[in-house]
Amino acid sequence: MINGLVQLLIFQGMGELLAHFLLKGLPGPVIGLCLLLLFLAIKGKISEPLAFVADGFSQHLGLLFIPAAVGVVLYLPLLKANWWALLLTLSLSVVATIAVSALTLNWLSRRQ
Repeated sequence: MINGLVQLLIFQGMGELLAHFLLKGLPGPVIGLCLLLLFLAIKGKISEPLAFVADGFSQHLGLLFIPAAVGVVLYLPLLKANWWALLLTLSLSVVATIAVSALTLNWLSRRQ
């Protein structure tokens, strides 16, 4: 288990370093996750300790939603005051996500 956690922390640390020195617009954990994905794609398999840690994290994924729920409760007056802007932004982002996904699927299906 410690070996799997160390692997995850190494990739997160590399992502943080790259974000700090080279890619200032991207969060370090996202870069680290992309590096981990690239490493696993090249390696072709997941090590047993890393799989064990990943299974443990996925079993307790619901705990990650607690800070978001606390934020909604904490900023409820602000959210109520700007509900129209939030609704418009969320609607536009959903439409944009569907459009980009459809265009990507169309492009990928034409490539085959």
